[in-house]
Formats: sequence, C-alpha cells, structure tokens
Amino acid sequence: MRVPSTLTLLVVGMAVMGLAVTAGASNHTAPPVQPATTYPAVEVHDKEHVAIAVEPFDTKEKESIFRVDYLAHGVMPVRLIITNSGDKPISLRDARILFYTAGGDKINAAEPEDVERLMTRSEREGKKIPLPGPLPPIKTKPKASNKAIEEDFDQFEYQALVVEPHTTRAGFLFYDVSQLDHPLQGAKMHLHELRDSTGNELFYFEIPFDTYLKSKSKEMN
Repeated sequence: MRVPSTLTLLVVGMAVMGLAVTAGASNHTAPPVQPATTYPAVEVHDKEHVAIAVEPFDTKEKESIFRVDYLAHGVMPVRLIITNSGDKPISLRDARILFYTAGGDKINAAEPEDVERLMTRSEREGKKIPLPGPLPPIKTKPKASNKAIEEDFDQFEYQALVVEPHTTRAGFLFYDVSQLDHPLQGAKMHLHELRDSTGNELFYFEIPFDTYLKSKSKEMN
C-alpha cells in the first residue's frame, strides 16, 4: 500500500448517504501519541534507529474518535506510529504499507472514495463488498462526496512523508477487511521502500497483529 499525501477526518451530517455516525463521538481527537517502542505491536531496527508500531482501532470505544462507524461497514482503522531515533531523516515518499491477511492476501489502504463506495453499497445492498484493487502512487488524493468521510481522512490519515531525527509521527490508515471474520488474527502489517537521507532503502518491517491481540487479552483478564 502507498502512503497518502494528505490525510484527515471530520464530520458533517448524521445521515449523509445513509452512513452511520459513531455514537458518542463528541470529541474527535486521537489519543496522544507515544514513542513506537511503547506499543505492543512494534518492530525495532536498532541499527537503522527506527521503530514502527501499529495499533488497530478495533473496538467501538476506540473508534469513537471518528465521525463514521467504520467497523460496522468492515473497515479497520489502524494507527501507524513511526519513531526515528537517529540523527538523519527517513523518507516514506515511496513507502508501501500493506495489510497481509492470515491467508497471505494483500490489502492496500483505502482512499476516502473507496470507503464511501464500500459503505454506501453495503447500506444499499445489506451486505459488505470488497474494495477495488491496488491504489495508485502517492498523489493528491481524490475527494469523496461524503463530507464525514473526507473530513475524517483530512484529520486523521497518516500524512508525514518524512520523519525527522528524534521524532515520532503517527496517523491512521483504513483497510477493507469486510471479507474477513477475524481480520487481525494471524495478520501482519508489511512496510517496505522506506529510505534514509541518502536514498538507501531500509530493511523491511513485518509487524504481526497477534502481539496486539495478546496484549489486549492480558488487559481484559
């Protein structure tokens, strides 16, 4: 998957095109971001001084920061956290960030119009449908006609194409998991084509969601 160039979310209207707005979402603010190493699902490359973590927003409580109930339509918001502890910037301009299912299928992150298409069709047909194929390279993202989705992407979507030295950047990516009964089990996030300041590609990152699920299970017990 590619990293979008702009990203954020907002809300306008509770019944635009039949989309469900998340109940109780009165304060659309993401939790404060912490260094990537503090999250359960993380991979650290000590030599490259980079740590990347992923945090699914897979519950109604966590999802309440959004204006749209994405989970109800089979869309999984995943927060991406990147910490650069080195002395040189790293670039995500050419990065590919893919959700790999337990069966090995690759899912690209969705654009606003992809989410809108999925949601409106599932509302109309009473069932969930898959999103289209791979997304195009980084460029100005097209606009969705539904303002709630568009504003959500504008506010929350991951947008940092450069992570400066000794800095943590975070944002959300949205994945169509509507065809999966248990989308996080056995799934992984793959990141490759990240580059250092000289253009050299970093070693790829493969972050299993099972570590997040195990941590979540411990918290519930």
